[in-house]
Amino acid sequence: MELKRVVVTGLGALTPLGNSVSEYWDNLEKGVSGGGPITYFDPSKFKTRIACELKNFDILKFMDKKEARKLDNYCQYALVAAEQAVIESGILEGIDKSRIGVIWATGVGGIDSYAKAVMEFAAGDGTPRFSPFLIPLIIPDLAAGHLSIKWGFRGPNFSVVNACASSTNSIIDALTYLRLGKAEVILTGGSEFPLCIPAVGGFSSMKALSERNDDPLTASRPYDKDRDGFVIGEGAGALILEELEHAKARGAKIYCEVMGGGMSGDAYHISAPHPDGIGVMQVIRETLMDASMKPEDIDYVNTHGTSTPLGDTAELKAIKETFGEHAYNISISSTKSMTGHMLGAAGAAEAIACIGAMERSFIPPTINHFTDDPNVDPKLDLTFNTAKKKNVRAIMSNTFGFGGHNAAVIFKKYEG
Repeated sequence: MELKRVVVTGLGALTPLGNSVSEYWDNLEKGVSGGGPITYFDPSKFKTRIACELKNFDILKFMDKKEARKLDNYCQYALVAAEQAVIESGILEGIDKSRIGVIWATGVGGIDSYAKAVMEFAAGDGTPRFSPFLIPLIIPDLAAGHLSIKWGFRGPNFSVVNACASSTNSIIDALTYLRLGKAEVILTGGSEFPLCIPAVGGFSSMKALSERNDDPLTASRPYDKDRDGFVIGEGAGALILEELEHAKARGAKIYCEVMGGGMSGDAYHISAPHPDGIGVMQVIRETLMDASMKPEDIDYVNTHGTSTPLGDTAELKAIKETFGEHAYNISISSTKSMTGHMLGAAGAAEAIACIGAMERSFIPPTINHFTDDPNVDPKLDLTFNTAKKKNVRAIMSNTFGFGGHNAAVIFKKYEG
């Protein structure tokens, strides 16, 4: 069976660096930090009091208050980012909606809505006064459901929950369904709202989060000797993936081609990466093989690079092992240094960053580098602090999640 080729024909972004794709790309190129104090609740008694929040975002500009109350923030973000991608792609015009699917991701779903309901119950007299919307607010598949209902997309429809690898996984699943002809267009991506008391408290108690509260702009420091954990973020990224011939037939704008994806498991620890990067090596090799590409074909790797002491070095070990001498020729960077870690939305947001790198011929920087880590090979090009111009033909984007979940995808300039 000959697999169909798949391209990207629409994008939507809602990130700590901007509420549109163009604003997001502009600030990636400028090396802007999205860090700041947490404003959603009083974090004064928390060890971590910083995050990468959305800026100048008001959901009431996109929907009325009554509708917004029925949606957890992660669903609100999904609808806003997806609408950007859907409108840009033009897929609403004359396309059979039974052939348009939705595969959407989240890491924690409606954890904020769940936490608020439980806290309200605990503060009461024991009488169960729960909202009839509570279950639809919290379950992680509802974003995919809402997106399908909004536009009447009746193709494959499901949610991917795979921790911080979730939305890369959703892109890979969309690629697979389109290759096999199960749909002609799929709206994919991910959204997350983890800036609530239990999520911040839980990650903090695991010692996963940065405690650089006095300097939130520089707290996310991938590959820096003094990194002390990730900065939690929020938002959404949406992509329209489409079968190539279908896109050409309707004259769609084609951003790039999705060449392949891979997945693996560390089978090592619930939250720590394998120190030798074995699972990451496997996922890189699987992704290259699925894309029918060689290590030498890759110009840029957007790393998982969360700013954790163990994860950053393990990933670089794996890159050196799998790319060999070519590891010193590729550009490498972590855009989480700017956006923070958007958890289940990270893979989609970083995919859009990669596409921006191809569109604008630049490598996004790894900002906030101050002190070299002796465990990081100084010959690797980690694009510290300042973006650089570079013609980028093919990019690999890596994302990994608690539980040892690894996923990677390759995007390539469309060449006909």
